[in-house]
Amino acid sequence: MGGSCFFIGHRDTPDSVLPMLSQTVEQHIVKCGVTDFFVGHYGRFDALATLAVKGAKQRHSAVTLTLLLPYHPFDRPIPIPEGFDSTFYPPGMESVPKRFSIVRANQWMIDHSTHLIAYVRHPVSNAQNLLAYAKAKERKGLLAVINLGDKSLQV
Repeated sequence: MGGSCFFIGHRDTPDSVLPMLSQTVEQHIVKCGVTDFFVGHYGRFDALATLAVKGAKQRHSAVTLTLLLPYHPFDRPIPIPEGFDSTFYPPGMESVPKRFSIVRANQWMIDHSTHLIAYVRHPVSNAQNLLAYAKAKERKGLLAVINLGDKSLQV
């Protein structure tokens, strides 16, 4: 039991996604036993995911929220934001050129998480590319993926 969850989504995700995202986070905690959540901080989806996990932390004391740092903390120091338990910089990223850092950090998290919650609707985007990468891992049984941007999930 247990596990870790990462989030991938568009920087222009509408606020209306928050209730579905919060419900999905809750299901991951209760049904899948996920306790460790990792989120970036570069777009609206990341902000909404942060809100959803912070809400869940109020109900579940075992839940942790970690901020993913795509840039080396010595280059861009970031204090631990309020509501987060820690920050995380993936190992081996020191040699990655800065322009590839976000994508590479996201790939690292996909490779090392048990679950991915996504909101991907735009067909041509980095989020779509990362979702395709995650879906390939899911087909191998290495990751559980849910895309809240999938129109078949919309009410």
